[in-house]
Amino acid sequence: MKKYLTFFLSLIVLSTSAQKFQITSPDRSIKMEVNYENELFYSITYHDKLLIDNSPLGFEFKNEEPMKSGMSLLNVPNVSLEKDSWVPVVKNKHSSISLIWNEAKLSFKETKGDRRQMDFFIRVYDNGVAFRYQLYGGRKIGNRQITRELTGFSLPETSSGWVAEYPRPYTSSQETEFVKTALTDLATTTVAGLPFLVEVDKENYVAITEANIDDFSGFYIGKSAEDNVGQIMLTTKLSPLPGENENGVKTRFVEKTQTPWRVLMIGNHPGKFIESEIIHGLNPPCAIEDPSWIKPGMSAWDHWWSGEVKMEMDVIKEYIDLAAAQGWPYMLIDWQWYGPFNRPEADITKPAPQLNMPEILEYARSKNVRCWLWLYNTDVNKNDSYKEAFALYEKWGIAGIKIDFMDRDDQEMVNWYRRIIKKAAEHKLLVNFHGAYKPDGIDRTYPNMITREGVLGEEYSKFSNRIIPEHNITLAFTRMLAGQMDYTPGGFLNVTREGFKQQSPTLIANTRCAELSKFIIYESPLTVFSEHPKYVLGQPGADFLKIVPTVWDDTRFIDGYPGEYIVMAKRSGKQWFVGAMNNRVQRTIEIETSFLPEGRYILEYWEDGKDANKKPTNLNKKKIRFGSDKPLKIKMANSGGYVAVFTPEK
Repeated sequence: MKKYLTFFLSLIVLSTSAQKFQITSPDRSIKMEVNYENELFYSITYHDKLLIDNSPLGFEFKNEEPMKSGMSLLNVPNVSLEKDSWVPVVKNKHSSISLIWNEAKLSFKETKGDRRQMDFFIRVYDNGVAFRYQLYGGRKIGNRQITRELTGFSLPETSSGWVAEYPRPYTSSQETEFVKTALTDLATTTVAGLPFLVEVDKENYVAITEANIDDFSGFYIGKSAEDNVGQIMLTTKLSPLPGENENGVKTRFVEKTQTPWRVLMIGNHPGKFIESEIIHGLNPPCAIEDPSWIKPGMSAWDHWWSGEVKMEMDVIKEYIDLAAAQGWPYMLIDWQWYGPFNRPEADITKPAPQLNMPEILEYARSKNVRCWLWLYNTDVNKNDSYKEAFALYEKWGIAGIKIDFMDRDDQEMVNWYRRIIKKAAEHKLLVNFHGAYKPDGIDRTYPNMITREGVLGEEYSKFSNRIIPEHNITLAFTRMLAGQMDYTPGGFLNVTREGFKQQSPTLIANTRCAELSKFIIYESPLTVFSEHPKYVLGQPGADFLKIVPTVWDDTRFIDGYPGEYIVMAKRSGKQWFVGAMNNRVQRTIEIETSFLPEGRYILEYWEDGKDANKKPTNLNKKKIRFGSDKPLKIKMANSGGYVAVFTPEK
């Protein structure tokens, strides 16, 4: 549903002499100004505080002059109040979504030279700004080739950002920590991943990311060597096409192209960004005619976590049994199910000799469980074998595919993602990308894209010391702002930080309750559970994993700060689930329960045991009556957590 209302002089400040255009959010708290008097610039204020000072817009091209100055405005822009409401197929955060924003389109044309044309689209919400460019082929014959996007973000030099620098910029699995860093300490060689959360001060935050990446390259944050006094200029860095370097070609187009939306979430606390639906709203509606086959849920995973891969019949059945015992709909058969991968002889239509696939699938059906299959991306690409394979998987009754090790987000790879997602949808296959770039909201359009990795997740506990409580908390305020996150939680061999070591079976350096909280806090409609059955079934906390949903009717950030702690409340039907996660400082907090409708509740909760600082597997489970007018006291051990379920009394 969309309704269009036009606001005139009250919302527009447009002067031929001044050559400036202003647009505000519906509640007037955010204002964006575009200046085209000489070079193209924009700025953004929030509650009259300048957050983004004059920052450049435009592009550089191969064998062309830069497109950034000498522009005339072809139209008299109208600011229209726009609304969009929809019911998502997969409820990542909310069962229904309504967005409202002010929108404008500015059409520019160069006054001399090639007289190239460019449209600039703006949306200003009460909690953020989004803008995108549309470029045209113009007089140039053949491909136009973008070498640089000039979009900048000029922030106060006192700001700090949570920086994710990948070891191989542009060709990585986007798996690293988000480290709080003063913007003044950023090097000009920085290539930081998105979302890029910025703390201007304790009352003003900005999170930079992108939405609706289509036939364009991925976007990273850099730092300019040229800053204005008191400001730091962050820059846009685009992923180069294969064979090109950082100064080379990023994106090619012929007749015209639209960039992804450049998104700036804006507010007084970073936790509120977790609730935002802006990214989904910047993507088209669902393109699947009948998406009723798309079902979220929990999945068991095979033996890799608890040892080396055991691609054997009895082992696969053991994990199918785990899913059945817990009431989960899925089990993931991971690498080597079709034998050696990423080799010339690899064939994604033929199971390894030791596996009887019909027997496995029949066994799973008898347990009311459906199977997923892992695929290596080059094996999928080989001679377009995915077309035959996806049709075969549909006949087998496979639920979904997990494709791994793409490790790129250039224009060619972005287009490959879309081809795979669309073809999978034709054969009623869900998709989980690993070795993947960040989400961009495509799951609104193709909800079979049900989760993806692109995160330094739990698997790193198997071979590193990097999965620490501070990282786990920070993920919710940073990477998760982009959307779905296949972190693969569930490690039940919980130890203290001092007792942690790299081994198989894998250990986890947080309490059991902290582990349970990840199932509420982290957004992943397909949640892949990592642990071996013998460490889960009958163990404290396994009962919670039978009842926790993977999709939600409502999502509320309650309290916390990156790296310190987080408390989230999420609703499923009439039940409210609360999850809290703590860093390595033991703490007790009290939260308001205003998210609860008025009334009496049965509160069932799992909390760290008194000795959880020394024995992290220990937890207490209690059930009490609770009034909605009371605050909730949460006690968390060092590296601890808390989960609770509020059920209305009948």
